[in-house]
Amino acid sequence: MAIGVFITFRILDIPDLTTEGSFPFGAAVAVSLMIKGQSALMASLVGFLAGCLAGLITGILDTKLHIPSLLAGILTMTGLYSINMHIMGKSNVPLLSQKVLTEYLPDNWNLDIQTIVLGLIVIGIVVLVLYAMFKTRLGLSLMATGNNKAMSAANGINTDGMIIFGYAISNGLIALSGALVAQSNGYADIGMGIGTIVIGLASVLVGEIFLRGRGILTRLVAMVVGAIIYRLLLTAAMSLGFPADDLKILSAIILVVVICAPIIQNRIRTKRQLKKYLEQMEEPADEGTTSKASTEGLLSRD
Repeated sequence: MAIGVFITFRILDIPDLTTEGSFPFGAAVAVSLMIKGQSALMASLVGFLAGCLAGLITGILDTKLHIPSLLAGILTMTGLYSINMHIMGKSNVPLLSQKVLTEYLPDNWNLDIQTIVLGLIVIGIVVLVLYAMFKTRLGLSLMATGNNKAMSAANGINTDGMIIFGYAISNGLIALSGALVAQSNGYADIGMGIGTIVIGLASVLVGEIFLRGRGILTRLVAMVVGAIIYRLLLTAAMSLGFPADDLKILSAIILVVVICAPIIQNRIRTKRQLKKYLEQMEEPADEGTTSKASTEGLLSRD
């Protein structure tokens, strides 16, 4: 999910609120297919494609109908609420005897080990595929569109197509995340997408603080690191006695701190540099004044 938010928020420089609809959308599609007899792997892949479809709709609203990106995401998110209800048939659908992805791993591993290994496998596949994609003409065109849309269009890049593609890949990954979380939790819930945009943004910003770099591979790995550190921060806060009901407000507070920390750090650094510069400017002036006074004293004695 963090990597999906990274694609729209950092690569395309677009605040996409479709996240809060595509996350439960992927969960609803995957769980419904698994209940009907589909394998967990197939259900997860279809959940990814469902998220791509949601992103495609937001991209079309943004580029073709010229609806502002923020409003386009809200419209898609709102529509997906009703669609998710139709898919699940009720607000909460549990997985009972269906085999989830972790059960394909060795039985002698406990659930925590299975979850970690499965997460590493999925993350590895996603990062490697995206890294390879961003090295192609398609990926470079996507990054160029996010950096300078006007210049990219002047160089023959179909910027609208790149934006729609970015929306689709982003929400596909977010929906895949929803499908995996639903299998881990054992159910899909209509409200499981609330606050996901805050979680995604916080993970992106935390990752950029702890792992800096301009290379695309470093930036993708930073998103993974940021998501893990963010979860560790929440776990630490919960261990201090905060109730589970405060999880969302803790997420918001962490996001505010992460956003403000670099700003405050830059201001402190700027003040230090300015102070150092002023001190350097004053030192020659003092030396010149002393030297002039000494010269005048010697002349008066003579």
